[in-house]
Amino acid sequence: MANPFNLESTATACHIVAMPYPSRGHINPMMNLCKLLVSRNLNLLITFVVTEEWHGYISSDPKPETIRFATVHNVIPSEHLKAVDITAFYEAVMRTMEAPFELLLDRLDPPVTAMIGDIELGWAIDLGNRRNIPVAAFWTMSATFFSMLCHFHLCPQAQNLPIDLIDQIPGISSSNITELQTVFRRNDLKFMQLSLECISKVPKAQYLLFTSVYELEPQEMETLRATFQFPVYSIGPAIPYLELQPNYTLEYQKWLDSQPEASVLYISLGSFLSVSKNQMDEIFSGLQDSGVRYLWVARGEASGLKEICSDKGLVLPWCDQLKVLCHSSVGAFWTHCGWNSTLEALFAGVPLLTFPLFFDQDPNNKKILEEWKIGWKVQSKMGEESLVKREEVAQLVKKVMDLESKESKEMRTRARKLSDACQLAITENGSSVKNLDAFIRNILQGN
Repeated sequence: MANPFNLESTATACHIVAMPYPSRGHINPMMNLCKLLVSRNLNLLITFVVTEEWHGYISSDPKPETIRFATVHNVIPSEHLKAVDITAFYEAVMRTMEAPFELLLDRLDPPVTAMIGDIELGWAIDLGNRRNIPVAAFWTMSATFFSMLCHFHLCPQAQNLPIDLIDQIPGISSSNITELQTVFRRNDLKFMQLSLECISKVPKAQYLLFTSVYELEPQEMETLRATFQFPVYSIGPAIPYLELQPNYTLEYQKWLDSQPEASVLYISLGSFLSVSKNQMDEIFSGLQDSGVRYLWVARGEASGLKEICSDKGLVLPWCDQLKVLCHSSVGAFWTHCGWNSTLEALFAGVPLLTFPLFFDQDPNNKKILEEWKIGWKVQSKMGEESLVKREEVAQLVKKVMDLESKESKEMRTRARKLSDACQLAITENGSSVKNLDAFIRNILQGN
């Protein structure tokens, strides 16, 4: 892989073990972080640990020679995965992965210098402290959402009162309280308790890493730096911007090349959860009615939709999302508001249609609509019974793809400014690159 940055060389070898939570939304940003780290320093060796299942998915992906894979057993046998809900899987990760990971540490050579552990593993920080290995706690969602959960955990009265009875939690604004209430109502209580249990471990870490860009969340980053006694770094966006060269052998790349500038709506509602079949039908019908060109990553539903979409639509089970979003023919992004997708949209500078489904996606949606003002919300109500009808879909799609309206032009201008901030952060003197270098220096010096 070509290194776009100036590489710093050091005589001190450093072996970092990176352990992501076993899902795509966690593995991808941690792998992107690891690639960024080795692009800054040639003497880093990184062992990237995944389950056997995930190794099968990603082992052939291109990566630098200084990043190597190691595996642990699957959390849950593959044949049982589809029958397990997300909360049960989350709990299994927290309760069963630590022992095989620790056995792996004993077999690794050279000895481990430092560890990057996903906060949602729940056990990585305690394990590192027990073995005297410095741990960088890694958070794959926004600093805003982390701050909300962190201050909720630290607030004594929050532990004993239902969320809707808490008037104020120190460190969180009243508007964020409302968002936190929404998160608790829309998600399983046990899942939320497990998440707070993971958050409770963070004060014992030696570093805290965010995939965000400082300029996107400056107030939250400053608050978190004041909260913890160890370095807090924003090293993002942890997206594959080192690998943006187009691949002209792909059919969808050729299709995008043939479309007018900013004429295509890109649609992806995430890699894990999805919408109901009825809602999928309404979305599809609304897209057809709108007459707008679209590229839709629909995964399991792709084969059925592909057969009935018009010549203005392209339906795929997968695509290289960042390359698509950065293509000149893409004019907007319909997203579930996952943080990785949000960062890629900000980097590409495209406006958004938002459709939050789960966990941190509601707070992300709020930032998109109210703080950054670069999108419109598709989903106006919560619950299975509140389908967004085809007429609403068609109207919103035409609205976001209208390049001539004053509202759309202003939104696109704001999106471009946020893109400029992200692009500046990854330049040699940018905030993210400086933070990457500072993190590497601290690890090499044992600080």
